[in-house]
Amino acid sequence: MKITYTAEEESFRQSVRAFIEAELDPGTRTKVLNGLNMSKQDYVGWHGKLATRGWSCPHWPDEHGGAGWGPMQHFIFDEETSTAGAPGLMPFGPDMVAPVIWTFGNDEQKARHLPGILSGEVWWCQGYSEPNSGSDLASLRTKAEREGDHYIVNGGKTWTTLAQWADWMFCLTRTDSSGKKQEGITFLLIDMNSPGISVHPIITMEGGHEVNQVMFDNVKVPVANRIGEEHKGWTYAKFLLGYERSGMAGIPQAKRALARLRAIAADQEDADGILAENPRFRRKMSDVEIQIMTLEATMLKLLANQVQGKTPGAEASFIKIRGTEIDQHLTELTMEAVGPYVAPFAPEALDTGWNEEPIGPDYAAPVAPGYFNTRKVTIYGGSNEIQKNIIAKHVLGL
Repeated sequence: MKITYTAEEESFRQSVRAFIEAELDPGTRTKVLNGLNMSKQDYVGWHGKLATRGWSCPHWPDEHGGAGWGPMQHFIFDEETSTAGAPGLMPFGPDMVAPVIWTFGNDEQKARHLPGILSGEVWWCQGYSEPNSGSDLASLRTKAEREGDHYIVNGGKTWTTLAQWADWMFCLTRTDSSGKKQEGITFLLIDMNSPGISVHPIITMEGGHEVNQVMFDNVKVPVANRIGEEHKGWTYAKFLLGYERSGMAGIPQAKRALARLRAIAADQEDADGILAENPRFRRKMSDVEIQIMTLEATMLKLLANQVQGKTPGAEASFIKIRGTEIDQHLTELTMEAVGPYVAPFAPEALDTGWNEEPIGPDYAAPVAPGYFNTRKVTIYGGSNEIQKNIIAKHVLGL
């Protein structure tokens, strides 16, 4: 597939490149390109610079601060920022809860929350999964009992990404247990500074603190923080998941990972010589490149629909499946390319300022943690098995 660009689109590309060159912090760029640990300021700083240019949430409707771009401008922007090593913006505010707020929220909620998401000054996290409610999200048990003009929330959420940095959480709670489990769920916006909230780190197998368990002990949440109607949260949750899943394609990131893989393969040797010249390994790299190009074509169609105001449907499930499988496959090939140098992993090697003598080439240290971290991607956002069921039901009619 060859994508051709108009003179106007090429001019836009050059303006994006110029902005990146002028505004992207070199230290942040180094962290992204080398797979090192990121700080909150790395993300917030870049978000803020994009906001001053009007590019922090270009996919939003114009009336809420979007850029009014067409599909190709979105595509070019994502490609250029990823290639340059700009950090991806955390999706929880801009890509997930914001569409729920402007679609189902009231005017007061829009005025209160959308500006902070747009500017990057307010960080959100997602309160969906629970210790016993993962892929079966409707079985959640965190309770919200109404008392006057407040709900009293008790229970807990788990695998809550970067909750330690969050100002707000969008949270699914159970407000009725008498009927079908999907019918008694309410969608609440919860201030993370509320008394009774505690955040407990979950350290993942590569040694990172990315996810957490969040507990609620008699947390008071104003009824004014409820999105839409009581007991109708399942509707809003499904709407949000369409946006979450369509955001998992990760095309620019996959292209960057493939370029990194090719560079590593060109630097590594096996018994037959340079790995990049090995027909067997070249075939593997070509195969994943074809998969990326195929998914890219599908994502462009979805992006065109979103720009026209259409909500992602079952195609979001396909994109989630393929995007996460490609993500995992790239880390597997990178592990294969680096070979035995992935074994002596030291988590502190991913921190800025680490200056001990590495074992093997510098690029080896992040490979194993990247591999381990991507084991989760086929599970979150609704496991890939669940996505296949959605496709079977809504596309194939089974």
